[in-house]
Amino acid sequence: MKAAVLHTLGGIPRYEDFPDPVPNGPDEILIDIKAASVKNIDRGRAMGSHYDKYVKLPIVVGIDGVGYTEDGKRVYTGFGEGAIAEKTIVNRKRCIPLSDGIDDVTAAALPNPGLSAWFSLSYRAAMKPGDKVLILGATGITGKIAVQLARYFGASSVVATGRNEKQLQSLPALGADVVISLAQSEEDLKNALKAEAAKAPFDIVIDYVWGRPAELVLDMLSGHDLNAEPHRTRYVQVGNMAGANITLNAGILRSAAIELYGVGGGSIPKEVMRTVPGEILPKLVDLVVTGKLKMDIYTAPLSDVENAWQLGDVDGKRLVITMD
Repeated sequence: MKAAVLHTLGGIPRYEDFPDPVPNGPDEILIDIKAASVKNIDRGRAMGSHYDKYVKLPIVVGIDGVGYTEDGKRVYTGFGEGAIAEKTIVNRKRCIPLSDGIDDVTAAALPNPGLSAWFSLSYRAAMKPGDKVLILGATGITGKIAVQLARYFGASSVVATGRNEKQLQSLPALGADVVISLAQSEEDLKNALKAEAAKAPFDIVIDYVWGRPAELVLDMLSGHDLNAEPHRTRYVQVGNMAGANITLNAGILRSAAIELYGVGGGSIPKEVMRTVPGEILPKLVDLVVTGKLKMDIYTAPLSDVENAWQLGDVDGKRLVITMD
């Protein structure tokens, strides 16, 4: 079969022949893949910078995709291996039937960022109607979905930040009440954040950037006063596009009611994950089908995976590799 094959960590997956996968046991099934998305986790694993690193090479990249079982059922399969290929082997428990209302490409692009944003807001932050939400890095694929889901869950206000000015200005149409550039000076950024917090304190922060922006936000949330009025803020860390580490003054956590959480593989309990096939993913699909949730997507054929991989997400559009 043809596949996107990685030979060295830090390299670029290449379009080439790879042995057909073979099921090993009754729980494994063969899937003919039609579309598979390329995400930050895929690139991070290929670079060797993600905590879930590849340990055996060469390997076919990709963790999820849309395809057909041998008996003709169209399914989404996630949290597997080797999805960016004509065929892959998955555990049958990781296959979720898809409705006819969503096409292969959108179905491949939606689950990873959609579930991440859903878990961050609904599960980790325990969002409720009326909460005020700050999203750091809202111009990325998942950030834009988080803006829309925050509005769907009933946010009183959604404050969105990002560096990409073009994408930043598109966010009000998706539900952002206020947009703040991360490209401005630190002093101006702090003043803009403080001005928004003065109107009403933030209940939730969803952070896709970490690094220096996170330090500024956490400092802004601090009381800096023994008699400060406490306000519970759920801070959910999801990505680290601005840096993997921060310096956190211990006094910040002592002087404010900040709760720090993380969302990623290994952080969501199994009982929550069990609700994905029958509850969460169907809701996300319905939101897309009914036009309440929008994603920007562009496609490239498997034969052009090397060039497409290097381009990545362009203008806020998620890359999906097709097998046609």
